[in-house]
Amino acid sequence: MAKKSKLAERAAELEAAVVGLFSGTPAPAAPAKKKKRRKAKKAKVVKAAKKTAKKAKKAKKTAKKTAKKAKKKAKKR
Repeated sequence: MAKKSKLAERAAELEAAVVGLFSGTPAPAAPAKKKKRRKAKKAKVVKAAKKTAKKAKKAKKTAKKTAKKAKKKAKKR
């Protein structure tokens, strides 16, 4: 069974409440909402490692570029 959208859920709740008002029967109590879980914060070590990896990648790219330029320059001579 597909999960109902929030809008469809709310519409069903309101419809049940209106029907309950006119028929005289109380609407069933809404189920307790689930608490949203907070995302765990990334450890400083992980962040630092990612930063270092990024810097290393950039340095490698720069070195490649420099080597390419030097090769082109040597070819011209």
